[in-house]
Amino acid sequence: MAEPRISRFELQLLEKLWERGPSSVREIQESLPEKDRPAYTTVQTMIYRLEEKGAVRRVKKIGNAHVFQAVLARKAVHRRLIGDLLNLFGGSAAPVMSHLIETGVLTLADIKELEKTLAVMETEQ
Repeated sequence: MAEPRISRFELQLLEKLWERGPSSVREIQESLPEKDRPAYTTVQTMIYRLEEKGAVRRVKKIGNAHVFQAVLARKAVHRRLIGDLLNLFGGSAAPVMSHLIETGVLTLADIKELEKTLAVMETEQ
């Protein structure tokens, strides 16, 4: 099954589940930054949508509160998001890499580390 598309807000909620582990909607909502914190019902709706997508699941119920955990791995979600981004550029990483270099997000040290990773990957093939 293909990984579901995840919105920015859904990713933020998944990040909280990856950090905290199984959590209730209230715990997730309260862990979000206080400034511009969404309402409980907004978080609840988004968690239910993530459940429909197969990204989270209910693991237990405590009183009236359901506890959810992430089903998708962080790496899998990031891989999908990066793939979607590259598809916007025709599958080419060059424009993205250029932008990262020009903005200083990607440093020479990062590039050297990536070269080492590529070298290891080449020897494994």
